[in-house]
Amino acid sequence: MTKADIVDEIAKSTGLTKIETKSVVDGVLASIMKAISEGKRIELRGFGVFKSKSRKPRMARNPKTGELVPLEKRYVPVFKPSPDFLTRVNEMMKSTANDE
Repeated sequence: MTKADIVDEIAKSTGLTKIETKSVVDGVLASIMKAISEGKRIELRGFGVFKSKSRKPRMARNPKTGELVPLEKRYVPVFKPSPDFLTRVNEMMKSTANDE
């Protein structure tokens, strides 16, 4: 599913135009990215938590050449789904697996 698919689905269910819906979706995503890049934690009840996590510096290997490459400390965005979200996904996956 792409962002355009999400915009289409929301526009159909809300009655907003696709342009209005795209603007709202873009705004939500920009807000999430800005907050995470500022080190904030975003909790959406019933959905999950977005936050950034630090990764320690380490030595990695270039898979093509086998050469060791140092990686600096970095921050990565992470998402932890809520228990409700996990339950719904598992129920949906089980029901589609049974249909096949």
